[in-house]
Amino acid sequence: MPIGSSTRRSRALTGAACLSAVLTAALTGCGTSAEQAAPPPAQVPAAPPAGRPAAQPERADRQELNAQASAAQREAAAQRRVQTARRWGLAAVPLRAPAAPSSRPELAEGPGVKRTAGLPPVVYRVPTQDKVVFLTVDDGAEKDPEFSRMLAELEVPVSAFLSDYLARSDYEYFRRLERQGVAIQNHTVNHPDLRRLDDTRQQQEICGQQDRLEREIGTRPRLFRPPYGEYTATSLRIAAGCGITAVPLWNEEAFADHLEYRYADQRLHPGDIVLTHFRGPDSWKGTMTDMLRRFLDAATAQGFAVARLEDYL
Repeated sequence: MPIGSSTRRSRALTGAACLSAVLTAALTGCGTSAEQAAPPPAQVPAAPPAGRPAAQPERADRQELNAQASAAQREAAAQRRVQTARRWGLAAVPLRAPAAPSSRPELAEGPGVKRTAGLPPVVYRVPTQDKVVFLTVDDGAEKDPEFSRMLAELEVPVSAFLSDYLARSDYEYFRRLERQGVAIQNHTVNHPDLRRLDDTRQQQEICGQQDRLEREIGTRPRLFRPPYGEYTATSLRIAAGCGITAVPLWNEEAFADHLEYRYADQRLHPGDIVLTHFRGPDSWKGTMTDMLRRFLDAATAQGFAVARLEDYL
């Protein structure tokens, strides 16, 4: 039966209404009013339970006070170093060594290092770009308490290479040095020229001192310095067999009244090893504290800090 015009108009109106409803639903959410579709208001944090204070960010004035306290502590420490240097008669405050390297430098054959396959390296100058030098003290004859105190107060790192025949009269002195940070290393039992000894005697001199220092000090040395700087391939082989990993010699020598340089420029170089001895006024023109004062002033004036040899070797 044909559809009348009135019926067509009614259906058209109904379709338009449906289309309008669909569009409204698409915009506001199907079956949801505009008010219902609006996002909920922001939630207000709940108050902390009774008796518990609310968390507060650190105040800016507290941070400023902490910074001022840190600066004051650094300034006080710097002033103490100045006063200590003056008390020991130094011309300037010794420079601070940089942090120890994360790994020890490779000891490849070069101007300051001698290598023989399978044997410990012999080192005159540590391969480093750091402006550091290393102070080493040999033998053990003089046991000066003022020298020990000066090292401690100025925080100077030192390596002591001991010969038993001189150190044995007072190993307690060297135990105290070791407790304050001085590294104790091997310089043979009786300080002989190793080139003149057979294998058995060299074994007794080198490894015998390893054993003696382990008993007396509590640690077994890694470093060995042959007396007079003289050695053979046999010396190095024997030393390696009883725990030695490197043989440091020296480029400069410090005395109470002067320094002796190996090179023509008469200056220190990065990584130089400096030799001195446990000596007193009976054999030197001064004391061990005179020697340390002269050496530190020279190193500081040339822009060098004293570092710990065992951090590099």
